[in-house]
Amino acid sequence: MRKKNVVLQKLVVQDYAAEGKALGKVDGKVVFIEGAVPGDVVDVRLSKNKKEWAEGKATHFHEFSKDRVSPFCEHFGVCGGCKWQMLPYDRQLVYKQQEVEQHLRRIGKVNLPPIPAIAGCDKSTRYRNKLEFTFSNRRYLLPHEIEGKEVFEAENALGFHVPRLFDKVIDINTCHLMEEPANAIKNTIRQFAREQGYSFYDIRAHQGWLRTLIIRVCTTGEVMVNVCFGYDDQEALKKLFDHLLQQVPAITTLLYTINPKKNDTIYDLEPKAYYGKGYITEKLEGLSFKIGPKSFFQTNTRQGEKLYQITREFAELTGQETVYDLYCGTGSIGLFISHQAKKIIGVEVIAEAIDDAKENAALNKIGHADFFAGDVIDICDDAFFARHGKPDVIITDPPRAGMHEKLVQKILDMEAPLVVYVSCNPATQARDLNKLDEKYEVTKVQPVDMFPHTHHIENVVQLKLRK
Repeated sequence: MRKKNVVLQKLVVQDYAAEGKALGKVDGKVVFIEGAVPGDVVDVRLSKNKKEWAEGKATHFHEFSKDRVSPFCEHFGVCGGCKWQMLPYDRQLVYKQQEVEQHLRRIGKVNLPPIPAIAGCDKSTRYRNKLEFTFSNRRYLLPHEIEGKEVFEAENALGFHVPRLFDKVIDINTCHLMEEPANAIKNTIRQFAREQGYSFYDIRAHQGWLRTLIIRVCTTGEVMVNVCFGYDDQEALKKLFDHLLQQVPAITTLLYTINPKKNDTIYDLEPKAYYGKGYITEKLEGLSFKIGPKSFFQTNTRQGEKLYQITREFAELTGQETVYDLYCGTGSIGLFISHQAKKIIGVEVIAEAIDDAKENAALNKIGHADFFAGDVIDICDDAFFARHGKPDVIITDPPRAGMHEKLVQKILDMEAPLVVYVSCNPATQARDLNKLDEKYEVTKVQPVDMFPHTHHIENVVQLKLRK
């Protein structure tokens, strides 16, 4: 079974594993399967074949699961996003809940309270407030085009990168992840650029004018568009932008960023406003948050609000607490809970995010929140505690990699009575909970789904210091 080019035939898909992969078994060996649903009977072409496990992709379906539904997007199966469209949303939630519980038990190995049902989204489509599209002079050919005899010239595309192919982009017509005018903006720019003969970026040669398109659509109705160009061409830019504003008047802020680098990141570049005030404002439970072209903000506004409400509930605030918000980003969690706390101390390594946090605090007239740029391990020393007070509550919301080992030790040293751990990766969260178990017990758990039709899961855990 460890030979190359192995195809397993008529494998019964039994369950879901982590990261959206289904699983089946052959002679006791676990096989992780991409593109299948529990209940399917499939042929699987293996891409990895180890002694204890194997991994592959479903290539032929002998029987379809009764749980399957028809995908709603024309790009399903080619685009790397929304991989669970063939599964009803209520079933997605069941498997996400299962994954959280398995990680906490198998990796965390800590005592757990009863875990309530996952908090699902009220909207399972058009829930994102930010999308980034890529321009490319190499459109990805669809499977039926590749199989045909027609010869295609290299074509310009605007859409998403093909998974595992850095130089190919799927030409996206309608994306169901964001409210309009997102598709109108994307399609208007692409059509006009093709008509005018503007060059789409060549990622291999690192040349071309149009590079990336970043769209933000707020629940407030404000819309920000940032187009990134490979070089400055003010005449062509004015022509494109004037046409776009005429065709899509809902745009409230239009920016451009000149990016001559070999990568697409804009954090070390300076976006310039062509139209509008250069930023947009989003609201969470009445609080206003200023979002610039480089600001981080929860990608699903409404579900982000629900996540923060759970976090606030788990913090058990009475109005007398000093709360340390670690990995605070632009301060959204700390500011969201600030009315129930005596003092908020936010710490974040990215200086620009701290600038945004201070601005958002001032915007909402919150005077008892202080934000500091730097590493928590370095900042939170005895002198800092003497100046600002020790934490009564710690909120930590680390990136997918989880908390640094030194920060876990720092939290153990701080001995705050209560910790709320917000995670976008239950596996690394479980690893950290295992270490925190030295002094803390897990007292509450609440899984939250922020991204329907994907395998991503958030999880909030409350920990209390053992007496």
